[in-house]
Amino acid sequence: MAEKSWPENMTENMVESPILFDRLLWRRRRTRAAASSLPNFLLERVAGELADRLTVVLRQFDLAVDLGTPGDAVRSALGHLENVGTVIGTDVFPRARPFVVADEEALPFRDSAIDLVVSALTLQFVNDLPGVLLQIRRALKPDGLFVAALIGGDTLAELRQSFAAAESEIEGGISPRVAPFIDLREAGGLLQRAGLALPVADLERITVRYASVFDLLSDLRRMGATNLLVARRRTALRRTTLMRMMENYAQRFADPDGRLRATFDIVWLSGWAPHPMQQKPLKPGSAKARLADALGAREIPAGEKAGR
Repeated sequence: MAEKSWPENMTENMVESPILFDRLLWRRRRTRAAASSLPNFLLERVAGELADRLTVVLRQFDLAVDLGTPGDAVRSALGHLENVGTVIGTDVFPRARPFVVADEEALPFRDSAIDLVVSALTLQFVNDLPGVLLQIRRALKPDGLFVAALIGGDTLAELRQSFAAAESEIEGGISPRVAPFIDLREAGGLLQRAGLALPVADLERITVRYASVFDLLSDLRRMGATNLLVARRRTALRRTTLMRMMENYAQRFADPDGRLRATFDIVWLSGWAPHPMQQKPLKPGSAKARLADALGAREIPAGEKAGR
């Protein structure tokens, strides 16, 4: 399982991909967060949803890989499923067995070796997501399944806007503080680009209410998800900027009871390694019935204007 087979264009893709995230810092913060044993509500919720999604899949997955998910929430959730066998975890730091020491951007699995690859709240911090998805597709057996949850969409839009307004007012400029997250349409395109069949991308929006901004920042630290951008400002945050950001947040995003809203968008991705027996989409023009007939309506030829 330790053999490596690189796609012809993989090295080129990895070189050209912009380096947005400080991966070493991500590993340190994730390890520190895992060692704290403090609850991670978002990860627990995603792990439960992931297990629910796999419950309705009528297929047996004898060998599964949990790719880079912090902690054991996903492995624990999958351990209760009858259609999932051995679950191997991966991380740069070994934890409970069975375990493979690996980085998400350089998978050590041979081609067509794994039945199921899952990942929760990790892949949003890789620098070459198209390359990672391509490696996952190659590691899956024919008709193997990939399911992942990424932080994306408008996640932490409230925090981003509050910081931007405060820094613009007090410091005369804006520094990168909240990561650029993937949107739903882009995510679906990446699945197709990786060669995964029957790709599906959907979004789950979670709105969390906090008593203060400090409580939100505390949750982000528990997730190991505070600022990881390579372009982040390396000087300490000014107290006046922080206080102004908190005022902006309270003015713009507080509910009538004073609690503050924070948005977490979870982008769900799934796709199958191609297999000859899988369903195929119909070719354009191959339909045997017309939509107009089914609706009992008159079809208007192109260029003809509809009557009043």
